[in-house]
Amino acid sequence: MTAALGILMLDTQFPRVAGDIGNADSFGFPVLYERLSGIGPQQAVRDAPGRTDLIDLLAAAAERLVQRGADGISTSCGFLALLQRELAQRCPVPVATSSLLQVPVVQRLLSGSGRVGIITAEAKSLTRAHLEAVGVDPATPIAGMPEGGAFAHTFLDNSADLDFGAVQSELVASGRKLVAEHRNIGAIVLECTNLPPYARALHEAVQLPVYDVRGFLHWFQAGLEPQRPVGGVNR
Repeated sequence: MTAALGILMLDTQFPRVAGDIGNADSFGFPVLYERLSGIGPQQAVRDAPGRTDLIDLLAAAAERLVQRGADGISTSCGFLALLQRELAQRCPVPVATSSLLQVPVVQRLLSGSGRVGIITAEAKSLTRAHLEAVGVDPATPIAGMPEGGAFAHTFLDNSADLDFGAVQSELVASGRKLVAEHRNIGAIVLECTNLPPYARALHEAVQLPVYDVRGFLHWFQAGLEPQRPVGGVNR
């Protein structure tokens, strides 16, 4: 049986287009979803540092996913990086809460002067504590999606409306701003799990590697079920 990834889903109503973590077609392997009732973008992005009950809710939901057959656990919000250590300690299977876990690895892929840049759903809410929880240098350059824009309207305000083109344009603009302000950016990591559908446009605009949660979770799942070798012997 193919290893299944369990994903703790925020309680949302916005569209989940192909590439989004909440669309099962985004993955080439089985995924299981568990909705966190009453925990939406506001609670995960802005209120999590003050929610002492949040880890208990996540751990209970993760246990339900494991009972349903999940071989690994992730979440649908990169800000839950804040609880990476606590959730991993309480789960019987590997846990990857956030795309931000990639940042230290990507940094090591770059030349001595190159730096990773992060694009996040909301820059003012991504704190030093979030970064340190997953081993990210707090001095890492960060750009947020624009406040009050199309992205914020859909994904932070939890609206059923999505202007795909407007969100894509906002991501490209945020990426260009990040690169303009930090000339040594060598790669970009997207914190937000809703941004992978627009990653290609960002890459084409800034001509840099772009890493997102979708690629990260394909790597994560590959360890849960290593592939058999293909082909014969080279002589």
